[in-house]
Amino acid sequence: MPLINKARSHTVVRGHSLSRLRFLLTVFFALDGFVFAGWVVRIPAVKEQTGASASGLGLALLGVSAGAVVTMLITGRLCRRYGSHPVTVVCAVLLSLSVTLPPLAHSTPALGAVLLLFGAAYGGINVAFNSAAVDLVAALGRPIMPTFHAAFSMGGMIGAGLGGLVAGSLSPARHLLGLGLIGLLVTALAGPALLRQAPAGAVPHPVEDVRPARPSRPAARTRRPVVVFGLIALCTAYGEGALADWGALHLQEDLGTSAALAAAGYSCFALAMTVGRLTGTTLLERLGHTRTVVAGGTVAAVGMLLGSLAPDPWAALAGYTVAGLGLANLFPVAVERAGTLAGPTGVAVASTLGYGGMLLGPPAIGFMADWFSLPTALTSVAALAAVAALIGLTLRSTAHGRGDETAVRP
Repeated sequence: MPLINKARSHTVVRGHSLSRLRFLLTVFFALDGFVFAGWVVRIPAVKEQTGASASGLGLALLGVSAGAVVTMLITGRLCRRYGSHPVTVVCAVLLSLSVTLPPLAHSTPALGAVLLLFGAAYGGINVAFNSAAVDLVAALGRPIMPTFHAAFSMGGMIGAGLGGLVAGSLSPARHLLGLGLIGLLVTALAGPALLRQAPAGAVPHPVEDVRPARPSRPAARTRRPVVVFGLIALCTAYGEGALADWGALHLQEDLGTSAALAAAGYSCFALAMTVGRLTGTTLLERLGHTRTVVAGGTVAAVGMLLGSLAPDPWAALAGYTVAGLGLANLFPVAVERAGTLAGPTGVAVASTLGYGGMLLGPPAIGFMADWFSLPTALTSVAALAAVAALIGLTLRSTAHGRGDETAVRP
């Protein structure tokens, strides 16, 4: 009897601890989306402030992705050494401080330099809290990863909506300073609680549930699927970055909308991503990882063709929305599967490849916009979404042919 009571006590403590950890991680995902979207909707104003051309802005925006990718290569090791929770808190502080810097730049090179710092903080926090989330998913035994990314999208929707409201009344400097102060306040409130929280893998298990650890998989066996999931993340992040960096400009400059309606473009995309990710757990439980990737890539390709080529701004907004629904769960699935296979290293590899898509996206779309047009350049998002769907089909057929569902769960 005492043993049963002790086991139940451990179960209650463990459940409460995991629920609290889930809430705290959700807060940081939402904060990341809020701050990032607040910067995104002020890109047209910062472009005008610096006098950058489309290709010049693309090169400056390269700083965000370059800083993110470089940091991601290091953050996996930092998480293994110091823990993902402290790294998350430190990067949240750096993100909140660095978002205030872009309005202080008055040339394209200066803008690229400050965006390098912003991207470094952004990349670091993404690897850190995704690593913590992967551990929590494993501890709970349910595919809840999309809900964390739904919080990111929800934060992005709120940040973009707020940016649209204040675009006509606040300068970029005051707006982004306000974002930085909010970020520091949220981190001051949630950070200490996260630092006190034990990682999901360290939460005590019930006495009856003590099981021998499974042997780790050989690196050679996990390397290929981790890289493949990273390629799916790359195709997805390219689309997210393109709409974040260029979606508002397309609506404002090509379709002649106001600054507020242009900002609403990213809000529609972020809202669709949020809805898609809130229903992602149910979708994954019913369809499985592979079918979700294939369906999502296909829907995103169709939506982005409409969003980039439609001559009417409302049709373009509808296309952004459909694309957001399609892309919603691709990145969470890719990162979660890579992290399950290889821990923080898998998350770092998939995230690095994913944000490599953002690294390629801004300058590629900028140069294509100069050579052809911005609408034509944005069709590359549809092309890469289709590639993600094809990779999913290939993974499914390969897994079925080998009878091996380790890398991909259909």
